[in-house]
Amino acid sequence: MAEHLSQSELDYPFKLLEYFNGFRVSKVIFSACELGVFDLLLKAQEPISAQHVAQELSCSEDGMERLMDALVGIEILEVETKDGTALYSSSDVANLYLAKGSGKSLHDMIIYQSQTIYPLWNNMADAVREGKNQNEKTFGLPSEDIFKALYRSEEEMLKFMGLMNSSWVLDGHDIVTAFNLSGFQKIVDLGGCTGALAREMAKAWPSSSVTVLDLPQVVEVAQKHFPQEDDAVEFQSGDFFSDEIPPADLYILARIIHDWPEEKCVTLLKKIHDSCRPGGGVLLVEALLFENRRGPVTAQIFSLNMLVQMEGRERPPSEYTRILEKTGFHNVQVCRTGKCYDTILATR
Repeated sequence: MAEHLSQSELDYPFKLLEYFNGFRVSKVIFSACELGVFDLLLKAQEPISAQHVAQELSCSEDGMERLMDALVGIEILEVETKDGTALYSSSDVANLYLAKGSGKSLHDMIIYQSQTIYPLWNNMADAVREGKNQNEKTFGLPSEDIFKALYRSEEEMLKFMGLMNSSWVLDGHDIVTAFNLSGFQKIVDLGGCTGALAREMAKAWPSSSVTVLDLPQVVEVAQKHFPQEDDAVEFQSGDFFSDEIPPADLYILARIIHDWPEEKCVTLLKKIHDSCRPGGGVLLVEALLFENRRGPVTAQIFSLNMLVQMEGRERPPSEYTRILEKTGFHNVQVCRTGKCYDTILATR
């Protein structure tokens, strides 16, 4: 790919310019979400003018027209001209993923990317130079207390929990059905946040009982802001590093291990191994690098995000296998889902 890119770019650097402008494309989508453009278009149920959108959202007509034209350019919106007026409507993709009201909405993920991840990535050069996260420089919070930064206010906690909820709306079903988990009767999702992945697990394996264990403040916010009628999932307050881990047949660690350096991962997995019932296991959910670390690009980008925001990294399957076996687990199985997140199952 590199050779192909360099040869084709010598006359004119089209691809490089596309990469350079990537952040601008992201901000076009982020801004439209923050302003409520997609929600208004979905509510309108018919094409409307930029002037109408600007009036409804208290924006300048000129600015809104430019924003909506850019969204047409990247094929997020559609436009038609009637009596000399441009009328805009959302594409099916925008209605499904970008409007708040959709069952598969990624709106919360986008808000978190725009308001939390984007400012952190402004300090990426410093993260690479220093080899540590940039929470102090970005938010004025100690770099060693990463969850204090994540949960620095209820508003910030809600943004992060919305991000996690959106992730499992997209990938949850593929994750919980990657392996046959019917033999695990009691399942505990450690750090399960809003319970979105746990609910997918309960739906796929209804004979199992599923519990989310997370910090008290997270459980409180989850039950307040992400409730579900006739919920099949139970919530339990606790810190899996400092408190006892309840006995179970299967523990889920979804986007948890990548947060931490290896020594902390080993400590946690040993603790899980000691609490795990005979014949039980652990299910890791992470974005897996290739063994040669030359991709996937999504996992490489996520690993950079771990550098700038957390203390961990993304890893290839062999590293997870080594860590799991070091902590007493065996029979390690890997499933690449073809989506953002992959799964690893290991037994006690």
